[in-house]
Amino acid sequence: MPVNKEKLAAKLEALLFIYGETLSFKKIAKILDADEKEVKEALKSLAEIYKDESRGLQLVLDNEKVQIATKPEFGKLLEDVVKGELHEELTPASLETLSIIIYSAPISRAEIDYIRGVNSTFILRNLLIRGLIERELDPKRANAFVYKPSFEFLRHLGISHKEDLPEFEQFQQLIQSLRQPEQKSDDQQQQAA
Repeated sequence: MPVNKEKLAAKLEALLFIYGETLSFKKIAKILDADEKEVKEALKSLAEIYKDESRGLQLVLDNEKVQIATKPEFGKLLEDVVKGELHEELTPASLETLSIIIYSAPISRAEIDYIRGVNSTFILRNLLIRGLIERELDPKRANAFVYKPSFEFLRHLGISHKEDLPEFEQFQQLIQSLRQPEQKSDDQQQQAA
C-alpha cells in the first residue's frame, strides 16, 4: 500500500512533539507502522519544512536517532521565559503535574502526558530546574526516563516519606488499578519470550 508522504511527515511531527525526547528510527517505524526507509524520507521532508526562517523548530539528528527542538536563535527568548517562570509561583498546570508525580512516582513523561491530556515537557523541565522533581533512567526502558519527587521537595513539605502525604493509600490503589492492564501486558510479553 503506498504511503502518503505528507501524512507520514505530519504523523512523525506529532509523534516527535508529544514524545519530547530522542527517538530511534526503528522505534518510530514501529510506532507509525512504516518501514525505516519511509521514516527517513519523512524526516527529510520535515527537515526541509523546518529550514524555513518562519519556523521555530528544527530536527536534531544523531546516527539513527532524532529529536525535535527549538532553533538556537530563539535561545535567549526561551531562556527569558524559563527565568521568568522560575520567579513566579507555580502555575495550576505545574501543581497538577507535581501532584501526579508525587502520588504516582516513578512515572514516565508519557504517562504524565496521558493523564493530563497535554504535552508536559516544558513543565517537567521547569520542575526539574526548580529542584522539585528528579529524573532517572526507566528500569523497564533504557531510552526513557521516569520522574519522582526530589528529596529537597519532600523536606520542604516537612515529610520524611511520601507515604505521609494526605490520602496516599487511596491514590496508590487508584494508580495500581490504572496500571494493572499495563502490568498484565508486560507479564504476557515476558512469558512469551
